[in-house]
Amino acid sequence: MIINATIISKPDAGEFPEKIFDIQDPWNLDYWSWIKFEDEEYSEWCGQFRGSPKSVEIDNETNSIIVLTSAFFFLLDKRTGELKHSAQNGQYMNLTIAPNGCYIIADYYNLAIITSDLSNITSIESPILMDMIKFEGWYNNLLEFTCDEFTNWDRHLLMTYNHETNEIKIKE
Repeated sequence: MIINATIISKPDAGEFPEKIFDIQDPWNLDYWSWIKFEDEEYSEWCGQFRGSPKSVEIDNETNSIIVLTSAFFFLLDKRTGELKHSAQNGQYMNLTIAPNGCYIIADYYNLAIITSDLSNITSIESPILMDMIKFEGWYNNLLEFTCDEFTNWDRHLLMTYNHETNEIKIKE
């Protein structure tokens, strides 16, 4: 079972056993991401994923690992490292897993929830129009993130998303 997943730069040939995760698509990019996986016996291997690296998260609730690149979402089985699902990604830059197991994603302007099989994305309403969203981390049930107010880029804000109430608020 995989216990750790880390984005790394391209490893030297032969440094790790490697597995390529490539999705055939007419718009495939020439960019690749490398994720180093470690199992409970501290054995390491490397996955190569189509698209430039964005994020990787381990979901202990569903025994899954979700990898976000500039091109795709990849959902792996945490026990075997095998690909369970994939979906195109054209815009999302941030990924985190809420304490309740929901996958929260963000592009530059919006937060959304993506289902655990990557098949459905639901937008989360915000009290303001946002730009340049960047996740900062979870504090209890609140995801803190920074953003600028859209068309008012001098207004830099710290925001919170409550996964229990599905609300975004400006942190005062």
